[in-house]
Amino acid sequence: MRILLVEDEVELARWVARALEQGGFVIEHVADGLQAEARLVAEEYDVVVLDLRLPGKDGLAVLKAMRARDDRTPVLILTAQDTLDERVRGLNLGADDYLPKPFAIAELEARILALIRRSRGRAHPRLQCGALVFDGETRGFTLGGQPLALTPRESTLLGALLARSGQPLTKAQLLDKVFSLDADVSPDAIEVLVYRLRKKLAGHGVTIVTLRGFGYLLEPETPAT
Repeated sequence: MRILLVEDEVELARWVARALEQGGFVIEHVADGLQAEARLVAEEYDVVVLDLRLPGKDGLAVLKAMRARDDRTPVLILTAQDTLDERVRGLNLGADDYLPKPFAIAELEARILALIRRSRGRAHPRLQCGALVFDGETRGFTLGGQPLALTPRESTLLGALLARSGQPLTKAQLLDKVFSLDADVSPDAIEVLVYRLRKKLAGHGVTIVTLRGFGYLLEPETPAT
């Protein structure tokens, strides 16, 4: 699950990003409204966590521009300005939730997950490919009915492939989903993750297929004849 964190307080942003990444989210952080707008035009996210007092362009203006171009990405406003008028303005402009500072990471994470569930139109999304199942309520995978132990990046990559089961994703698309924008990583990092996932999926009737020139796709294995 990919989150755009728009926050100009650098230490706060680092703390939030580190905590959410430990929970399995992929975080991309920008520190001003103009950067946020550029990223939102170019990329897709599951949720935007948006501060209001930003350099370049304030958060409400970023939100207003999003909704004007029919960008329906869920937005959680995160700000120290906890006044009724400001909450009402944000909600009227199309914000989906509002969390004042200071806050607990557990509450922020719970609110993000609630927004993702609502945006997908299901209370607890459940995805499946053969013996592989993702439970949106627990955010965990099972394989053949048993819990599948994954690192956060393995989980993000496998989730991206499962959401597009049967359709290829390019290495560049997977790199964007698994690693944040400022991460200095080689595309070969995706090959390493795919290799590790294949080992964990082996023998359970589901595999990650390489399509040269297209990318990777997840699909049930065809029984040998």
